[in-house]
Amino acid sequence: MRIKVEGQHPLNGLYEPAGNPNAAMALLAAALLTDKPVTLRNIPHTTSTRTVLDLIRWLGVDVTESAEGAMTVQAGQLTHRTLTEAQIGSSVGVLLLAAPLLVRRQYVRLEIDFPLNRIRTHLEALRDLGLDVVTMHGAVECRAVEWDFRDIILSQASVTATGIVIMLAASLGKETIIHNAACEPHIRELCLMLEEMGAHIEGVGSNVLRVLSPPELDGTEVTIGPNHIEAASVAAMAALTGGRVEINGTRLEDMRMIGKIYQRLGIELDIDKHNIFVPKHKQLTVLNREEDVDSSIETSIWPGFPSDLVAVATVVATQARGTSLIHEKLFNNRLLFVDRLKAMGAQIVLCDPHRAIVVGPSPLYAIYMATPDVRAGLGMLCAALVAAGTSTIDNAQAIEQNFGNVIQKLQAIGAHIKVE
Repeated sequence: MRIKVEGQHPLNGLYEPAGNPNAAMALLAAALLTDKPVTLRNIPHTTSTRTVLDLIRWLGVDVTESAEGAMTVQAGQLTHRTLTEAQIGSSVGVLLLAAPLLVRRQYVRLEIDFPLNRIRTHLEALRDLGLDVVTMHGAVECRAVEWDFRDIILSQASVTATGIVIMLAASLGKETIIHNAACEPHIRELCLMLEEMGAHIEGVGSNVLRVLSPPELDGTEVTIGPNHIEAASVAAMAALTGGRVEINGTRLEDMRMIGKIYQRLGIELDIDKHNIFVPKHKQLTVLNREEDVDSSIETSIWPGFPSDLVAVATVVATQARGTSLIHEKLFNNRLLFVDRLKAMGAQIVLCDPHRAIVVGPSPLYAIYMATPDVRAGLGMLCAALVAAGTSTIDNAQAIEQNFGNVIQKLQAIGAHIKVE
């Protein structure tokens, strides 16, 4: 899909983010832990969610959709125990399905085409739980066991590893304590869903969890929460284009740190329990509180500033008066997209793969952009909405990997985007 974006048009109106796709993937996996019906509302229409839905149908799960869009999942049986290389692809999130396969079939084989060090934390956690894990060239085989008590610590606060361990603990173990657990909003939603299904989980929202499993998990009905990354990205777009936008259906606890970091870059958001109001911004100015730069933006594990917003934050820094240091602490190569911003006229020095110095404000000009990756996609769309002229973004379907219908919703509030 190719889109053309005519920049410098203010966004105005009401906007509602879709459901969190990471939560949807985790909750769909958790729905397979029981043979009882589980109903999920507000499932986002994203590529990642469709991939998981196709996989669980292939596993023999009955999925029905109501007229209102709710999906009822009933896993009477799981007919396969192997996830192939083609099915997993490069998505570590698909590995969440390993948990229900281990619970319901006691065995799973994962055929992967990426280095095992990407899932080292996951494999260590499975072994710490006592499961039999065998790795070989291109595949991982794992056999389930039950336990009375386990006290484990994750080597990294991995979202996917935490989700897998929580699901296994709620089904195979009587009592499990998990240290250094991820605590992102989608992990919190998974915990709350499992509690609705009968598990008892202490410490929800923290990095230490105590999971007590019930004799049997029951069915439930759950509404998936909003995508805070989408909400924050649209808030930045509205501020940078000089518009006024009200974003409805958000959660205060998801937006507090984001609002705090945006304030450093000159964006003032009015955040309440369920809504965000973006007032008209005339000129952004970064807060001068640092010795070497006017503002320092650092990504961190939750509840820190999300790495998924580093591209958008960098675009904001190009439009804010002052010097900003963008420090991506979590992942390699997520700042390489700044070359595209520099081609648009931004003043950016890439110090190394983790740090960039941005001097603003700099006028941006339209360019051709090829193949935005999933993480930087909304950031490049944000830059195109700010730039003078009409930008072309090729392979824009990557944006819909995690942000379903975002282009149509932006068009509805004034974005000049043409889909070709």
